[in-house]
Amino acid sequence: MKIGTGLPNQVRNMRPDIVPAWAKLAEESGFAMLTTVGRHAYPGLSDTVALAAAAAVTSRIELIPGVLLATTWPAPLLAKELAGIDAVSGGRLTVGLGVGQRLDDFVAEGYGPKGRGARFDHDLEIYREVWRGEPVGGGPNPAVPPGTRQIPMLFGGFAPAALNRMARWGEGYIGGSIPASMAGPMFDAARNAWQEAGREGSPRLVALAYYALGDGEAGKANVHDYYSDHSAGGGDFAKLASGAVCDSPAKVKEAISAFADLGIDEIAFNTATDDIDEVKRLAEIVF
Repeated sequence: MKIGTGLPNQVRNMRPDIVPAWAKLAEESGFAMLTTVGRHAYPGLSDTVALAAAAAVTSRIELIPGVLLATTWPAPLLAKELAGIDAVSGGRLTVGLGVGQRLDDFVAEGYGPKGRGARFDHDLEIYREVWRGEPVGGGPNPAVPPGTRQIPMLFGGFAPAALNRMARWGEGYIGGSIPASMAGPMFDAARNAWQEAGREGSPRLVALAYYALGDGEAGKANVHDYYSDHSAGGGDFAKLASGAVCDSPAKVKEAISAFADLGIDEIAFNTATDDIDEVKRLAEIVF
């Protein structure tokens, strides 16, 4: 099993200056990937800022936002930022993308929730154009330097449109922070969409789970707080997500085993607190 850990960028009132040290420790501990959790209307650190900080202090570990709220950004600006993070990291970014659901995250004028699906489909074309070095803004200049690559994309979400985008544009599917028993049908749907689109091989499938090993109750409270604030599903999903937090070595191992039984060979454990010792605690269990 390929195992990653999350940066604490969306723990309420987290300490931003801990991100570089967290990223370095995660790489030194042997984790395969670093993930972020994305929102705007929450007192944390932007995915792009957290990933850029991690890129600057690491050299091996993969970087994955899981998932970035793509439709809340102007497409050329997001494409340029992602290209910059990827370049700084030496090509270690795989971008997880979704359309977003919470109304208060659509903070930029002109980029509201209405029509976001159609906007996202158009934006994906723009990302590719920007990364190819085509001119932007009606002038002669590209937004990125020569050598910029087409960044691999994963897609999250539960709607058929998300799976269709994955099959057309992506390398695979990134699951939600729900128990394996509930995530199984979505991973199956991703495989089916891939095959129906005539893609060769199998999609990359990445599972997500929360963990809090030092203070399980605080971790559960943080996750509940994050998802209860205008989340899709409201309190029901907040209760589900917080109840699934892995707060013991046994629960971490159970999560790994359950996702492995689904045929998933990659899992990222997102931290539910900003206690940097969590990185070592998790490493001692999984390695």
